Amino acid sequence: MRTFDLIVIGSGSGLEVSSDVANRGQSVAVIESGPFGGTCLNRGCIPSKMLIHSADVAETIRRARLFGIEAELRAVDWKFIIDRASNEVDGDARSIEQGNREHPNITVFKGTGRFFAHKTLVVNGEELTAETIVIAAGTRPRIPDIDGIDEVTYLTSDEALRLPSQPRRLVIVGGGYIAGELAHFYGALGTEVTIVHRRPVLLREEDHDVSERFTEVYKARFDLRLDATVQQVRQEGADIRVDITAGGTAGSLSADALLLATGRIPNSDELAVERTGVRVDDRGFIEADEYLETNVPGIWTLGDIAGRYQLKHSANLEAAYVGYNIQHPAEKVAVDYHAMPHAIFASPQVGAVGLTEREARANGRPYAVGKYEYANTAYGSSIEDKDGFVKVLADPESEEILGCHILGTDASILIQEVANAMRIRATARAITQSIYVHPALPEVVQRAFGAIEHPREPHSDDAE
Repeated sequence: MRTFDLIVIGSGSGLEVSSDVANRGQSVAVIESGPFGGTCLNRGCIPSKMLIHSADVAETIRRARLFGIEAELRAVDWKFIIDRASNEVDGDARSIEQGNREHPNITVFKGTGRFFAHKTLVVNGEELTAETIVIAAGTRPRIPDIDGIDEVTYLTSDEALRLPSQPRRLVIVGGGYIAGELAHFYGALGTEVTIVHRRPVLLREEDHDVSERFTEVYKARFDLRLDATVQQVRQEGADIRVDITAGGTAGSLSADALLLATGRIPNSDELAVERTGVRVDDRGFIEADEYLETNVPGIWTLGDIAGRYQLKHSANLEAAYVGYNIQHPAEKVAVDYHAMPHAIFASPQVGAVGLTEREARANGRPYAVGKYEYANTAYGSSIEDKDGFVKVLADPESEEILGCHILGTDASILIQEVANAMRIRATARAITQSIYVHPALPEVVQRAFGAIEHPREPHSDDAE
């Protein structure tokens, strides 16, 4: 059995911890079953955004006539688009792995690690142990229980980012951010997209105004089957037949490809964490305290498998805290998640931070609302964004910013200034009294804050 000072399971944000410990002269084992860099680099945010940018360019060409320019999208080089993203991330993954292998204090174990005793794992038949272990093994796509699903060739977000040929017709099951982003990618490049979702709106976790407006926009772009369930799928030659029930009415869809975008599940079961005594919740996410230490002293967790936020920037934040707390056990610091923003790179984009109206009411928190449409600003009008808006929630007495929700052009960029203000506990006054460049797009954020009106009590009749 080989003994190390630290074992890190997963090569995403967990590498922030392993590199710090190794640079201090301690011995580290890094266990990774796939390419280095984690989900974000290999199967998530990096390749998807590279692909989506191609879709954004195609959409810009199609909208050119709105600005007096006649342009034509003559062809899509699908192989080039896929290869551009794949080659970039594969090169980065190899570089990260090589850097770890060359570090004198890091030993790389390429394979799936499984616990078989207290703080002891086996990888490719080799036994490893350490007093300090970081579990950062991420999540994987959830496969829903659909009749016939094992008999058809389906895609998850893993395969959808590397599909060698473009499907003519694509059915997406799911209505969250993965469905929204990939529908945009495929649809903007010419695939006929149908979205089947069991809820009445897409992006139901967002503020209700965002999810409703986003659904309206997507109804105009794609074939939406809402309040729908998939009853059965079956292969019919080269096609996949998808039988659904929507609004009590049975129907059938036919497609070249089926994409399951129905959430993600933690990899804790593959690690057999119960054999080392680590507790998980009823969904399989690893339980930890405010310092991200599990119920087993010396075993820590971070990233998607910890179940707090499934966001790369959250995992990086957690890694910084875990690294510090491992090195300073007598003065551990609780993770400060305040003002954790997120973005959805669909079309329109979505950016959000803080409470939704639904959450404010559930928390019994009085709030005031401000809202402003892109089209009512000079820049928003000039770019013909007739769907975009900014919505703000603030405390009616203290003016504390409770939340901000943006739908529209560059929402992923605009949300950052509000997240920064919230992070330092600034009030709405910090936005309203700032001087904004005119006529730049960020003016819409300031105007939303300036539009904050009367307080809404938590028992407000406004429904979501």
